Amino acid sequence: MPVFALVDCNNFYASCEKLFDPTLRDTPIVVLSNNDGCVVARSAESKTLGVPMGAPWFQLHDLARQHGIRAFSSNYALYADMSSRVVEILSSFTPSMEVYSIDESFLVLDGLPGTREEIGREIRERVARWVGLPVCVGIASTKTLAKLANHAAKKALAGRDGVCDFGAMTPDEVSTLFASIPVAEVWGVGRRIDERLAEMGIGTVRQLRDAPPGWIREHFSVVLERTVRELNGVSCLNLEDVTPDKQQIMASRSFGNPVFDLEGLSESVASHTTRAAEKLRAQRHVAGAITVTIRSNPFKPWEPQYNRSEVVPLPEPSADTRELIRAALWGLRRIYRTGFAYKKAGVMLSGLEPERRRQSSLLVDPERERKSAALMQAMDSINARWGRGSLRPLVTGFDASWRMRREKLSPAWTTCWDALPRVTG
Repeated sequence: MPVFALVDCNNFYASCEKLFDPTLRDTPIVVLSNNDGCVVARSAESKTLGVPMGAPWFQLHDLARQHGIRAFSSNYALYADMSSRVVEILSSFTPSMEVYSIDESFLVLDGLPGTREEIGREIRERVARWVGLPVCVGIASTKTLAKLANHAAKKALAGRDGVCDFGAMTPDEVSTLFASIPVAEVWGVGRRIDERLAEMGIGTVRQLRDAPPGWIREHFSVVLERTVRELNGVSCLNLEDVTPDKQQIMASRSFGNPVFDLEGLSESVASHTTRAAEKLRAQRHVAGAITVTIRSNPFKPWEPQYNRSEVVPLPEPSADTRELIRAALWGLRRIYRTGFAYKKAGVMLSGLEPERRRQSSLLVDPERERKSAALMQAMDSINARWGRGSLRPLVTGFDASWRMRREKLSPAWTTCWDALPRVTG
């Protein structure tokens, strides 16, 4: 039977912001969403002050002044780089791991020397020592239980030094713990399922664990039945060593300022298409169609509203940024209307298939395809070395007022030479 560990970085975005600024050590901070809108991450101090997740920042100004809360724009480059460093450390413990999200990874601990709790403590100490980020470790016989053990390590059993191993607890201790944890904390139990379970008298983890699996399947789904079996120690979810390829690729952003003209929308759509094409090539796929979407601000109902999409099939499946942009802009021109303050634009690539399986039309020039692939590879290599956007299509623009607001952005401490911390004597 496998032994799973879930390693989760505590308050990840907020911890990354604090890492390179010692003056923030005990300061309550929040990280804001795109355009510095809502709270998407909170430090432990901010949680203690009662700052709610998702709260609009403008509503927190009085509380922030009263308690000295600092706000930061989302620094995606910093978070992605710190996440990759943590993953590299975790991979030194075992090759059997699954990167579940930017701040969470599953590991299989089978065959490792030492007790499971000792391994968990070593993981915490090594991550803290090598990259300076705090993590919690949950250990159990299934992935669902490991995720629940991680929750217990943070909340119910916080005094156990950030490590919780259900295998080191007696059955009675586990049952007592499960009786104190709301069922909504179980992996995969969302708000709607939580409400339906409550109507049936199931409000704790223990009550869900003890429910007959067949009855759960009859009233809910095979997915929740699988969750019940996992809560009972029956492993139903395997480790995904390789992340499955996406069936659709989306790229979109809300604008920092309203956009009225076609030129601004074209720059935005071209930029999103460029990013989506990079992701497409990274998984070695081609796209058969691209969907363009534009919309006004639904949160300003007093303004004229407009929301339209256009699906543009490609003559031949492609991963060439130029061809995808050409199709996207053609679709944009079809749906653009004057007289609206546009708030968001985006694209979606669909009809994805592996590049190696594609059969080209007899009308396609093989030499042209070869040159296209070489050009895209060169562009991706340059951007990988010198930073995203170093080489990009001209139509994406240079001085884009539509880009999202990031007025509280911290330095790119680990990805830009000019932003490296300096120590002076």
